[in-house]
Amino acid sequence: MSANSFDARSTLQVGDESYEIFRLDKVEGSARLPYSLKVLLENLLRTEDGANITADHIRALGGWDSQAQPSQEIQFTPARVIMQDFTGVPCVVDLATMREAVKELGGDPAKINPLAPAELVIDHSVIADKFGTKDAFGQNVELEYGRNKERYQFLRWGQTAFDEFKVVPPGTGIVHQVNIEHLARTVMVRGGQAYPDTLVGTDSHTTMVNGLGVLGWGVGGIEAEAAMLGQPVSMLIPRVVGFKLTGELKPGTTATDLVLTITEMLRKHGVVGKFVEFYGEGVAATSLANRATIGNMSPEFGSTAAIFPIDDETLNYLRLTGRDAQQVALVEAYAKEQGLWLDPAAEPDFSEKLELDLSTVVPSIAGPKRPQDRIVLAEAATQFERDVLNYVSDADEAGEESFPASDAPAATNGVPSRPTTVTAPDGSTYEIDHGAVTVAAITSCTNTSNPYVMVAAALVAKKAVEKGLTRKPWVKTTLAPGSKVVTDYFDKAGLTPYLDKVGFNLVGYGCTTCIGNSGPLPEEVSKAVNDHDLAVTSVLSGNRNFEGRINPDVKMNYLASPPLVVAYALAGSMKVDITKDALGTDQDGNPVHLKDIWPSEAEVNDVVANAIGEDMFNKSYQDVFAGDAQWQALSIPTGNTFEWDPQSTYVRKPPYFEGMAMEPSPVQDIAGARVLAKLGDSVTTDHISPAGAIKADTPAGKYLTEHGVERRDFNSYGSRRGNHEVMIRGTFANIRLRNQIAPGTEGGFTRDFTQEDGPVSFIYDASQNYQAAGTPLVILAGKEYGSGSSRDWAAKGTALLGVKAVVAESYERIHRSNLIGMGVLPLQFPEGQTAETLGLTGEETFAVSGVTGLNDGTTPRTVKVTTDSGVEFDAVVRIDTPGEADYYRNGGIMQYVLRSLLRK
Repeated sequence: MSANSFDARSTLQVGDESYEIFRLDKVEGSARLPYSLKVLLENLLRTEDGANITADHIRALGGWDSQAQPSQEIQFTPARVIMQDFTGVPCVVDLATMREAVKELGGDPAKINPLAPAELVIDHSVIADKFGTKDAFGQNVELEYGRNKERYQFLRWGQTAFDEFKVVPPGTGIVHQVNIEHLARTVMVRGGQAYPDTLVGTDSHTTMVNGLGVLGWGVGGIEAEAAMLGQPVSMLIPRVVGFKLTGELKPGTTATDLVLTITEMLRKHGVVGKFVEFYGEGVAATSLANRATIGNMSPEFGSTAAIFPIDDETLNYLRLTGRDAQQVALVEAYAKEQGLWLDPAAEPDFSEKLELDLSTVVPSIAGPKRPQDRIVLAEAATQFERDVLNYVSDADEAGEESFPASDAPAATNGVPSRPTTVTAPDGSTYEIDHGAVTVAAITSCTNTSNPYVMVAAALVAKKAVEKGLTRKPWVKTTLAPGSKVVTDYFDKAGLTPYLDKVGFNLVGYGCTTCIGNSGPLPEEVSKAVNDHDLAVTSVLSGNRNFEGRINPDVKMNYLASPPLVVAYALAGSMKVDITKDALGTDQDGNPVHLKDIWPSEAEVNDVVANAIGEDMFNKSYQDVFAGDAQWQALSIPTGNTFEWDPQSTYVRKPPYFEGMAMEPSPVQDIAGARVLAKLGDSVTTDHISPAGAIKADTPAGKYLTEHGVERRDFNSYGSRRGNHEVMIRGTFANIRLRNQIAPGTEGGFTRDFTQEDGPVSFIYDASQNYQAAGTPLVILAGKEYGSGSSRDWAAKGTALLGVKAVVAESYERIHRSNLIGMGVLPLQFPEGQTAETLGLTGEETFAVSGVTGLNDGTTPRTVKVTTDSGVEFDAVVRIDTPGEADYYRNGGIMQYVLRSLLRK
């Protein structure tokens, strides 16, 4: 019950239903607040308890100073939690382990139960092994169940063992698309109260639902577990960046072009840790699908959220997707009553402002390794010629032949070239070179939820087929929609046969290529690429294109709209300027250009209007939690504690609570620490966290082999997130990681200073030696450390490797928070200083003093870092809130929550 200090409790009548609400206009200053802060204000009014959430917190938010730097901590209580299976499995593993820990400490295991609705969508486990055939989907699903049976049995157990926990089975869709199409409420109803739908999710792209007016963002699995267990999210009232939209998109441009433009603008502006909120006349002209596309890429901007207010477009989408009439009426009435309804002419108080005229957006792609590196489509081929120089050997650049005489020397005009002949299984031959598009994937939550770009892609395929074009033979083409609704409207519009003929057959409903589940390239292509060290490319309609993420054979990755993905599959090379050069020839030998097969806006709108209806959504989601026969046939254990299988290589009990006492031990300074890794700028959670395929000659591969797992059954790191033994061995093991204390290496290597002269060693092996010697470890890093997906294993793996502190130039929000949640101390170099300017090599021994100040109940602003080489500096302590300090004192967020529950 709320303390209701502001007398805000009231009643809202909608039709025959009456709801309790907490009125925002009872708080002075609320009317001028941005939409997103109004949602937070309602959250505080409703959850005010006089202790963690007080009247002073509410007054601070009502009196928010838009120009001040964030300093006021508040406790945000999300209405629900959403998870995908990669991050969700370890969440449920941790909950199951917490039940046992509670039991061992004399408590009731049933106390460990979600107190907020928690929904998990299994979407990250399907791999595009099979492609280009009509039965590719069925074959991939069979492989998925075969690989993931243990995990799926565990999740089915969780569905029965925990209250308020629901699972959307495999083969249904992508979590964020299922969220906006079905799970999101926009206005929540619970216990007779109506309030804004808010959430945290174990995937950074949770922000997609911001397009529906729902405030939520990605957190690590450890934060999500705490939210499920009723713990509020500790945060500072953020700065809010107002992003004004004017005008309308020009024909020929897509939502993808728009979002890549916005990503570039906001990355340049700097929005890490801030909310972004869209306003202005252009918002009304932005479809819900486009809003969701923009919201989805909030992590690529670096912002916490990227939200749109509620308006008629929101209501129309809710109706289209099958929400009932009473719910739609409630959303409208509540938003208008609480001042959450969009006024296109209004200009709320914002901390900073940007503006974009939508008519200035031009066709674009992004790459070759970061989503913010936008390239105007007309300049893509020339930009590739410059960028490829970073990915080819010196011999190429010099124009020398570095391979046998059958290989041509490097091309003239300074463009590297290594034409390589490939023989296909049918005996035919073709030639590939640097820049060959080897993966073209219509994939990812960002775009597959947007019917306009999906229909545009299908129409490009149709027109290409009619001209006699198809994909180049070296291109692996895949279609992985975000929900079954997509294939329903393709079927209804008669477009599926054309996608199939171009090679974009359905491979699965889920995250595939964008998260590294692209599956292997055809064997002959992979061999040619690796034998001749070709810098080949992928083009995908995703949101992430970091190095080493998409496919181990592919060095350069480009984000593009679905219709451009089809176009590049036809062209077959990034060297082709698809705005000018022919994509191929028609039946009569005439060149076919992109403009010849690009659909008009009217054609796209006509298909969307006639092929998509409410009935499709009702059909797809009428029994969404039941699953197919395979899901229902899975055998599961019973009981409220899990029966761990000691032979399992997928699900194992983690060591987080071993030896845990009811009272935490005092925080200690760090002494005698060694550097496990010295890293540069923009090291992402993809570089840190285990992801993608498991190779046989790595510590993780050796572990699986030792446990009787055949190489063909290794599966991916993501599928084995429930086994900490595999995950520790894959932490900091990305094939593109460059550890500066092991120069000349690429991948999971370091130098092991427990041995004479510090030989190069696997990071995991060195960490085991350090831990056996009682030596704590540190990481040194540059700017934007931990950017990218909200991968909790980036923090869990770091902690389990024995790392006690990270010293970086700057952090991405989620990873910094996750490090604290695992008991790792995030420190920051003093302003203007770096490892290089301080002369740190990574070979030093480190000490960190002043950390013990946390034992007094306060957080020191800085701590003293010293080395045996004489370097010393005052590092900034990046424990930003009192709540985070409590987590760190307890050794992590899970230990804090468990102790809190036991004290109740």
